[in-house]
Amino acid sequence: MKIAAIIVAAGRGLRAGGDIPKQWQSLCDKRVIDWTIDAFRSHPGIGQIVVVLHADDFAQLTDPTLILTQGGATRAASVRAGLAALADSAPDYVLIHDAARACVTHDVIDRVIAALQDGPAAAPGIAVVDALWTTQGDHVTGTTPRDGLMRAQTPQGFHYAPIRDAHTQIQDAQAADDVDIARRAGLAVRVVAGSEDNIKITTPQDFTRAAHILRTRQ
Repeated sequence: MKIAAIIVAAGRGLRAGGDIPKQWQSLCDKRVIDWTIDAFRSHPGIGQIVVVLHADDFAQLTDPTLILTQGGATRAASVRAGLAALADSAPDYVLIHDAARACVTHDVIDRVIAALQDGPAAAPGIAVVDALWTTQGDHVTGTTPRDGLMRAQTPQGFHYAPIRDAHTQIQDAQAADDVDIARRAGLAVRVVAGSEDNIKITTPQDFTRAAHILRTRQ
């Protein structure tokens, strides 16, 4: 099987703070995006790697083994650009991953790939275990059952042709993620076990947590 990875890195990540987008900020001894790319490049099953970038960021990556393409105004548009970049040498499977999830492991990637042998789509998730409240202002107004709820992670994996067609058919800027697009196109999505360490760097505090995870592994 030919397996490609698309790393979505065109966002600006304002909530993370700093003078530059979070994917270019330092994390331990490398940039966030370098950790993410290395997680896929070092996986024996991954071939092509596409990195979807903002128009201003192409000078940030000079590795000739990467396929660089320009993203769009939304995440969904950026994923479509990444899928289009693979059209001339279409893989069997494609894994779509957020650049800000720098702590992804081969174990999570393996589980997604394995699940694609039995269906068109698979993604890692973590079961919600905390109580869920509804609020108004600073007051609790009710609770929401957590049965069946999961926190979505990436990489989200797909058979290439069906997810390419799904993104062509459903161009919704408000789509939650690629699983949302896939399901609305009629694709069944299998959930596999994610990891609590597979965090998405979103706030300044997440850099500290990610650094701890990576140092512990080293």
